[in-house]
Amino acid sequence: MTFRVTIAVRADDLDVNGHVRGPAYLAYADHARWTCVQAAGIDPAELTARRIGPVNLETSVRFRRELRGGEVEVGCEFHWGTGKTSRVTQEFRAPDGTLVAEVESVSGLLDLDRRRLVADPGSYWRELAARPELLGLEPKTG
Repeated sequence: MTFRVTIAVRADDLDVNGHVRGPAYLAYADHARWTCVQAAGIDPAELTARRIGPVNLETSVRFRRELRGGEVEVGCEFHWGTGKTSRVTQEFRAPDGTLVAEVESVSGLLDLDRRRLVADPGSYWRELAARPELLGLEPKTG
């Protein structure tokens, strides 16, 4: 994974069996993606000022092992193609390194005025990022 963050599991993230609830995994995935974007040097206010915003179009979760509390390490890896969307894969690992879940998301960048996805979203992210490599993008040239 290109980027990793450790997140503390809160008591209210657990179900009656003591397992981390499914919605908590989605919240952790969102938190890790935003932390990665900010570590790449992107200010969310700059996205708003440019009238663009990230949108999640699809998410799938694969549960591999129990996660019962403590901490979880969440990795992020961005994958870019030639269309209007990108894919983010995320691995969730227990403190001992055991893979406990995987989340895969399809995202795009929405033009907030036209309400349409922008073409080549990677070019927008690259332009805004101080460290585009954290987003799986080549550094700016020139």
